[in-house]
Amino acid sequence: MLMLALKALLGAAAAMLIAVLASSRNYVIAGLVPLFPTFALIAHALVGRERGPAALRQTVVFGLWAMLPYAAYLLAVYALAERLPLIPALGLATLVWLAAAMGLLLLWSRLHAG
Repeated sequence: MLMLALKALLGAAAAMLIAVLASSRNYVIAGLVPLFPTFALIAHALVGRERGPAALRQTVVFGLWAMLPYAAYLLAVYALAERLPLIPALGLATLVWLAAAMGLLLLWSRLHAG
């Protein structure tokens, strides 16, 4: 229960920091905060403890590949930001992320079946 509360506090702190930075003179830094490895730290600690170093390394490799859907999302936001209103642009970019993530999962499962 304590770990769940800690995760919630970390998420809330990140959201607050993003909101403060988005309103500041240095608003672009708000784009860096979500990339702090808060959830990666939690996932890596759990995988490393539960499954060992080999599984941790496999998780890290997948994490590197998982940057591709995020890059697709960012490129979609960039392309749509001046063409569509904010909410439709972000919604469509999210669909791009979902499609790229599904493609990654399908490819990964075929290459690492077993």
